[in-house]
Amino acid sequence: MKNILFSLLLSLPLLGISQGLMSGKQNFTRQDSLRGSITAERAWWDLTYYHLDVEVKPEEKFISGKNTINYRVLKSKPELQIDLQAPMKITKVVQDSDELEFRTEGNAHFIKVESEQPVGAIKSITIYYEGYPREAKRAPWDGGFSWKKDSNGKHFIATSNQGLGASVWWPNKDHMYDEVDSMLISVTNPKGLTNVSNGRLRKLEDLGNKVKSHWFVNNPINNYGVNINIGDYVNFSETYQGEKGALDMDYWVLKDNLEKAKEHFKDAPKMMKAFEHWFGPYPFYEDSFKLVEVPYLGMEHQSSVTYGNQFKKGYLGRDLSGTGWGLIFDFIIIHEAGHEWFANNITYKDAADMWIHEGFTAYSENLFLDYYYGKEASADYVIGTRANIRNDRPVIGQYNLNNEGSGDMYYKGANMLHTLRQLIEDDTLWREILRGLNKEFYHQTVTTAQIENYISNKTKKDLSAFFNQYLRDTRIPTLEYTIEDNQLKYRYVNIVKDFDMPIEVKINGKPQWLFPNSEWKTMAIENDDFIVDRDFYINVSKVK
Repeated sequence: MKNILFSLLLSLPLLGISQGLMSGKQNFTRQDSLRGSITAERAWWDLTYYHLDVEVKPEEKFISGKNTINYRVLKSKPELQIDLQAPMKITKVVQDSDELEFRTEGNAHFIKVESEQPVGAIKSITIYYEGYPREAKRAPWDGGFSWKKDSNGKHFIATSNQGLGASVWWPNKDHMYDEVDSMLISVTNPKGLTNVSNGRLRKLEDLGNKVKSHWFVNNPINNYGVNINIGDYVNFSETYQGEKGALDMDYWVLKDNLEKAKEHFKDAPKMMKAFEHWFGPYPFYEDSFKLVEVPYLGMEHQSSVTYGNQFKKGYLGRDLSGTGWGLIFDFIIIHEAGHEWFANNITYKDAADMWIHEGFTAYSENLFLDYYYGKEASADYVIGTRANIRNDRPVIGQYNLNNEGSGDMYYKGANMLHTLRQLIEDDTLWREILRGLNKEFYHQTVTTAQIENYISNKTKKDLSAFFNQYLRDTRIPTLEYTIEDNQLKYRYVNIVKDFDMPIEVKINGKPQWLFPNSEWKTMAIENDDFIVDRDFYINVSKVK
């Protein structure tokens, strides 16, 4: 079992994330700052619209095109920062019919604007580009373009670039704080293949030996959520009657997998029912929900969730919790679709706060089980995932450097939230908080502080030490106790300042609450029958 858990631990980067995550990088460069901070050349303009128009040439593994960017002027500045990673190259920049000069510093390109930029005006700029985009080495966690072939020898292509950055294949404002309000994605590819991107298909053009698809995204979208998926696809669909009415749910799979997918993808409407219960309405009714087969494991691309779990239950047929409950559902369908609420609806502003995406979404796995199989099943699952927690680094990374925290953001984050549910002692309120987060921060980018403050205000509890302990410290609170002469003595060690989380225990079989802190406390006890509730993520140590 230990060897199995160790192998599962090593596989944690497979959970729908990309390059950069869990790297533990400590030495940062100016490129990290240019990518990870809101530079002066980013701050003065606000994204309103992208039209990404790109041609994909599979035989050459080459792409070319343009991105037209509409933006609102907040404060006039002489330069505008656009990000595009080598070996991709910007070939031309045009605004108001004028070709503009630009200077390049690594992956950041500073465009010199010439026309007047009055505050409040909506301006447009077009970036022409081309090149051989980085080929994914181990998508999705070391991403880029996946240039694969299906079993029939046809091209099977997909993009994945969380962490690495969307600028690995198209020019954009590659920082999470500013989401574009809407977007048109136009993709030209060889005839006989179908491209599926985010949003809804607006138009399909026949260009002789090529075909061009136009997908429109009606809602704000983060850059890493934008994707291209090209293959010999067939489609089936259903209509889900959800909280906001009829929701189109479309499934795109390779034609040889159609019948298999029709059976296996029954987890998708089950997911939608459970998550609308816990988190509120699906955030992108206007753009539909799609599940798209790809040649890698999967990713949370907004309204175009990608799937490569080989039509197996669990995580490629394995149970990451070690309890058996992880084999009840398809991990990729549940986890990646859960990101529609936490990642795509509520999006972090800075990569250091990625736990907001991954902690809540890992927690959604056991909420799915809770909805269908009850609280004990869900508790079994989330507690089982504690074996995957390493406590190597804090869950929150370093700000303004595009630096994610520890991979513990998944299951330490999930167990922190599970513990918080116990502290609240009111499942109705807990559900209201989860739904309230998705309503309060609907289609917004947020900080950890905003999430902490919202939960603290709703629970009427000062949770600052609680969040400091689990998000900013690597130690797990340890309850030390001793029982001598019918006296129970107990205290917390390995804690941050002011950590005094109550815990539920059983003494002589009777539930009651203890209120430990860093000082020894004493109470009468009849015998040694003392059990700490397993739902609290702490260590327990009996000392002499």
